[in-house]
Amino acid sequence: MTLENGILYDGSVIWADSNIDLAIVKIGANNLDYITLGDSDNIKLAEEVYAIGNPIGIEFQRTVTKGIVSGINRTIKIEENETSSYMEDLIQTDATINEGNSGGPLINVNGELIGINTVKIEDADGIGFAVPVNIIKPILEKLVEKGKFEEAYLGIFAYDKNVIPYLNEDLEVSKGIYVAQISLDSPLRKTDLKIGDVITKIDDLELNKMCDLRCYIYTKKPSDEDTLTILRDGIERQIKVVLSTK
Repeated sequence: MTLENGILYDGSVIWADSNIDLAIVKIGANNLDYITLGDSDNIKLAEEVYAIGNPIGIEFQRTVTKGIVSGINRTIKIEENETSSYMEDLIQTDATINEGNSGGPLINVNGELIGINTVKIEDADGIGFAVPVNIIKPILEKLVEKGKFEEAYLGIFAYDKNVIPYLNEDLEVSKGIYVAQISLDSPLRKTDLKIGDVITKIDDLELNKMCDLRCYIYTKKPSDEDTLTILRDGIERQIKVVLSTK
């Protein structure tokens, strides 16, 4: 890894999640300047933002583009190597984002990090996405406190509440997330959870976005037991699950 001062550092990946296209890399350096983390839960539509990255390669490193927040809580489907995955709760922006911008910061007018640039829509202009910074805050907190992060694993994908009417017009729910996928190695495979269930709570936390669930799981550790409150056929049920190791 090369910083702006031109010094090349060896880096080690201490955490990564391909589902959200993010990794945390540690380098052997001290007293570096760092960016202030903003609050991605409080961003507003049409808010001015800036994207930084290396759009075409090293010759255009640290390119800055300007735009606005065009949308929030976006979910996109990614198909690669004959498999499908989902990225959810993304920030949409019209600030120009190209392939080399991935991993660069999306900052607000105060210079605060609100997102990490990721994919763009290839067949459309002015549509790029960033992962909201609040997703990784629980991970950073554990790394600072304990020096490591043991990731707990639930192994599901669910659509946000506002998407549910488009998936099942017969469902009338005021809260919750819609279970669309249960991974083969998910600990929930040993429970009664089914695709089409609506998870309204995990423990005492009300859920309306997949991001809510993901951030909560990041605060837990493997072997923790949690209780999911679900709706199925208009009936509320509770399912207990022991989190596994990812």
